[in-house]
Amino acid sequence: MSSSEKEHISSFCPKTRFHIRWHEKHHWLPVTWPIVGVVSLIWFLLRVIPKPSRAAYPCQRIAVPLASSFIVWIVGLTSSAVALHKARGFIRQSRLGWACICIAGAVLAGVISFSDMPDSRTYGKFEFVRGANPIRLAPVGKGKGIHPGRAVWVHDPDATDWAGPGDGHWWQEDHTNQTVVNKMMSDAVCALTSQNTVAASWDKLFRYFNRIHGKGNVGYRAGEKIMIKVNFVGFVGWSWGGVDPNTYELVDKLDYMNTSPQMMIALLGQLVNDAGVRQSDITIGDTTAFFANQYYKLCHDRFPNVHYLECAGKFGRLGAKPSSVRFHWSCEPKNVLPDYVPVSYVEADYFINMANLKSNWGGGITLCGKNNYGSLIRMPDASGYYDLHTNIGSPELGTYRTLVDLMGHPHIGGKTVLYLIDGLYAGRHPKQLSPIKLKMAPFNDDWSSSLFVSQDPVAIDSVGFDFLWTEWDEDPHRLGADDYLDEAAMANDPISGTFYDPDGDGKCMQSLGVHEHWNNSRDKQYSRNLGKNEGIELISLTAKMEIASAASAP
Repeated sequence: MSSSEKEHISSFCPKTRFHIRWHEKHHWLPVTWPIVGVVSLIWFLLRVIPKPSRAAYPCQRIAVPLASSFIVWIVGLTSSAVALHKARGFIRQSRLGWACICIAGAVLAGVISFSDMPDSRTYGKFEFVRGANPIRLAPVGKGKGIHPGRAVWVHDPDATDWAGPGDGHWWQEDHTNQTVVNKMMSDAVCALTSQNTVAASWDKLFRYFNRIHGKGNVGYRAGEKIMIKVNFVGFVGWSWGGVDPNTYELVDKLDYMNTSPQMMIALLGQLVNDAGVRQSDITIGDTTAFFANQYYKLCHDRFPNVHYLECAGKFGRLGAKPSSVRFHWSCEPKNVLPDYVPVSYVEADYFINMANLKSNWGGGITLCGKNNYGSLIRMPDASGYYDLHTNIGSPELGTYRTLVDLMGHPHIGGKTVLYLIDGLYAGRHPKQLSPIKLKMAPFNDDWSSSLFVSQDPVAIDSVGFDFLWTEWDEDPHRLGADDYLDEAAMANDPISGTFYDPDGDGKCMQSLGVHEHWNNSRDKQYSRNLGKNEGIELISLTAKMEIASAASAP
């Protein structure tokens, strides 16, 4: 590792709740080494012996080399002292041969001791600071998918051609190119599965899902139902406005960053035309929002027999209704109204989570995890129910997160065959009600024009977080913004100690995926990109790149 790399590395210790930043240019004074070594050794023994899994924590990754070096150092010094004492005795006895051997042994032990002692080249200065970018020393959790931990990012600036507010609306067909978006979707699923065709990609996705769910090596079968959850915050019907409930026409927030109709059309086209799913077996929408006329017409004209889900169920849309399946919050307060999973979710055989690339003033980020707040038959802060906004906005690290319950519920995350983040037009909720051009490379003050896909719900949000964290220095930088990803990755043994059991069957949830952060915003590489056999792998595709390299991956 170069000194320039070390100077930018930081990590987050979930137990101390501090970020650890490494600065090569500073040095610990040599006289502090005995104290540092003793403290590191005691810290490791106290934390890891009672709970061995803590050895993976970043703070322990730091403590281990310091403690082991201290042990070698103290053993070397002790051995050197003993050898010198023996040499002195041999000299008094005039046994010079043995005295020379002991002196040589003392010198060798001393050299080994001090050569193993860490210096600025091996540990630099660790500063404990709040609010640093939580780039991990090592990933946590277990990667999911055909290629564990794989996420694909497709960027094509030709997908978007909108001058901004005043130039019509970004979702209109003359501003978002459906043909380019279709290709982005095709390239994404092929790269994710290492297949050459969209049909083969979906067959592999369904077979993988059925195999890990104990259904055998079978693909999609006629009659199986699919639920697609999109993000229509701009159309929320019960509190935030945007849509006239009497006409379903957009009346304000016309350029809000909802899931784009073009991305929905691209996905529906693949399911119907490549995967062989009947339109009538597909439901798409958001249980807490209206399905506005402008979006509905674009989708309905192409796929008239798809069920378009929304909060009210008027004008040919499907209204969301609760089933009898209870949703249990793992740390549910007393005296709150019970939540129930929507009927369309329970009846579905497969679930697809299609989120947006947005930051969030209250929670830091709004990606696939928070997209599930629209998987209930009520608003997150509805009176009488468990207030989900309080939980997501909590700055306390290593705490219970409701998002983990949603991500792991058998009828939501448990049925999800694919996760997508529509990043055509990224934005900041609720400070800006229209998309914002991104300054970071390769966007260079243009629309984000991106699509992210993965089979791993934790990996895809980790990647989305890194993009948002790099671009904006407010919302994603809120303390606790990615804490739900730590909890989800280690759901079987979370830092908070929560027993995650959203379906109330008495069984603890297992790891939902793998969480880490990239090495830097220029290279955008994760552990698997760097040759390791763990962590996230990000495949980056642009308009000029072919997917052959991804298709040939093992």
